[in-house]
Amino acid sequence: MLRQALAYARSGWPVFPCLPGAKVPATRHGFRDATTDPVQITSWFGRGFGWNLAIATGVPGPDVLDIDQHGPAGNGYAAFGRLQRVGLVNGAAAYVRTPAGGMHAYFTGSHQHNGHLASHHLDFRSHGGYVLAPPSQVGGKPYQLIKILDGRGGLDWDAVTRLLEPQRQLPPPELRLAPTQDISHLARWVASQTEGNRNAGLFWAANRVLDADPAADLNPLAIAARHAGLDEPEITRTLDSARRTSQPRPHPSGQQAETES
Repeated sequence: MLRQALAYARSGWPVFPCLPGAKVPATRHGFRDATTDPVQITSWFGRGFGWNLAIATGVPGPDVLDIDQHGPAGNGYAAFGRLQRVGLVNGAAAYVRTPAGGMHAYFTGSHQHNGHLASHHLDFRSHGGYVLAPPSQVGGKPYQLIKILDGRGGLDWDAVTRLLEPQRQLPPPELRLAPTQDISHLARWVASQTEGNRNAGLFWAANRVLDADPAADLNPLAIAARHAGLDEPEITRTLDSARRTSQPRPHPSGQQAETES
């Protein structure tokens, strides 16, 4: 475990320990404690505690697409096949089999947000996430390297979402705010957004409100964004960004808002 942890670190991927046989971080701050420092890594993994090994995802670590295997409830391999057919996963650098029979596909790291497509059994781990990596094990079953590939590319999670669940990216056509309207219907739409489109949805809605009234109170949108699961720093950055701009911004079905980068 120590040798592999040091190898990941030499590749520039920050690592940290998780509890034996589990995905639970063994350090106080979890992935925020991840490091490439060989002294700290040796202190963690060189004492025979049997820790699992986790990699912090997103730059400088990798991005990871998690193809889940949920038994009778389904798995993500059909969705992954669709992504392969359109070339969205051609940049993968490695495949790792997970203990439950799923797979991790590794890509060049980015600053994207984590994502989850429950109906397609896919998870995306990037900035602020982590994955267990070989030779970790859960339930006595190991994570195993399947194949190292030639890919050195990234994965565009927004493109994945648009392909598999295009309805998540499209607001109802009536979400066009006139100066005489309140913003309650926009707030309800923001509150309904799911992970992967919440930040861009809030940004788009804020711009629609400000287009109608540059001095508008955006607090109803902030409340709705909290209900959708965004934290306060993300909400503040997104609304501040919307206030700073006076020109129309891309619809969330197009490119990501600036605050997503």
